[in-house]
Amino acid sequence: MASRTISLTRYLVEQQRIDGLIPGQLRLLLEVVARACKRISQAVNKGAVGDILGAAGSENVQGEMQKKLDIIANEVLIEANEWGGHLAAMASEEMEGIYVVPNRYPQGEYLLLFDPLDGSSNIDVNVSIGTIFSVLKKPEGHPGVTEEDFLQPGSRQVAAGYCVYGPQTTLVLTVGDGVAEFTLDREQGSFILVQENMRIPEDTREFAINMSNMRHWAPPVKRYIDECLAGKDGPRGKDFNMRWIASMVADVHRIITRGGIFMYPWDKREPEKPGKLRLMYEANPMGWLIEQAGGAATNGMQRILDIQPTKLHERVSVILGSKNEVERVTSYHRQ
Repeated sequence: MASRTISLTRYLVEQQRIDGLIPGQLRLLLEVVARACKRISQAVNKGAVGDILGAAGSENVQGEMQKKLDIIANEVLIEANEWGGHLAAMASEEMEGIYVVPNRYPQGEYLLLFDPLDGSSNIDVNVSIGTIFSVLKKPEGHPGVTEEDFLQPGSRQVAAGYCVYGPQTTLVLTVGDGVAEFTLDREQGSFILVQENMRIPEDTREFAINMSNMRHWAPPVKRYIDECLAGKDGPRGKDFNMRWIASMVADVHRIITRGGIFMYPWDKREPEKPGKLRLMYEANPMGWLIEQAGGAATNGMQRILDIQPTKLHERVSVILGSKNEVERVTSYHRQ
């Protein structure tokens, strides 16, 4: 457990000053993201009192019905008023195209991608939801920003993280040197460091998958889950528990905290789509966090961070978590 006197700002300043890991503009950008997450947390906490529950009566670019809080969270991140100088443009799971930061300031060096509110189906029933974000360096050599500038593999991320709005508001972050966890101290109004160098056990007895889709799974996925369900009497020789929150950010946070495997694989319901989750807004940032904590993340055939995106809202199959379990499922796919 880290000292509770280290705020996120102090942590980032020390990373910049001592380790040289974080350029000044990236530090400022991450502080703005954290402030935006605090605002979203406040909106979440108000619930029905703040008139943020229920459907908004509109669809996002994915054709999914938006919740009121989806739109509020997206607007909070878009409108954060200190973007000047840090950020060139941003992209959101809720928007069709990119949003170029107004040129009141010199153009920033970074690109921000985010899922403003992951786990929307849980909003109205008071289950943990969250924000996921990814930061890329804007390619050098040409003015302006285009959608193609965002199409970089996840291995080129310079920062990634998520914020869970649950019993506590928790921010988990990596800048490429391990994973750190911060908890929002509401009295102080700041995120406080509670753990550095989070590590995922290589082995686990927990899996997270939507079992209702079992009849649609590909054979490698069904083989793996069947082995888990067979327990001590099966080929694995141990019993497994299933955990499924239907909020990726909450499921991944559990895995980073205590281990496990999360699977949202391709299935036969929409065979033309390579998966359900979004590569740029969910799989890349979560994949990098998992790897930085000692785990693994693949699409069943290859490392997620090596995938070259071809469009902004590309989908992907996701298998991530405890290293030995991910490698087992991946080996079944390759066979």
